[in-house]
Amino acid sequence: MTTPSGGPTPRRGPQQRKQMLLRLDPSVYEALARWASDELRSTNAQVEFLLRRALAEAGRLPGGAKPIPRRGRPPAEPAPEPEP
Repeated sequence: MTTPSGGPTPRRGPQQRKQMLLRLDPSVYEALARWASDELRSTNAQVEFLLRRALAEAGRLPGGAKPIPRRGRPPAEPAPEPEP
């Protein structure tokens, strides 16, 4: 398959996340951004968290939905205990 410019079409991997445009009232966005900040999430992560929670409560969350990817630095591994 090729693009209109004649080049190959880039393949999307199965891990690729979908993008969408969301229009919100500015006051709703500000409230959402404050809430996300309070919970140490990005606004985007807060929107996804809330949508997933609403889908789960409505019984509509697909069984194949993967968990939200963790962002940031991985947790530190504890140092191994010395042998006796």
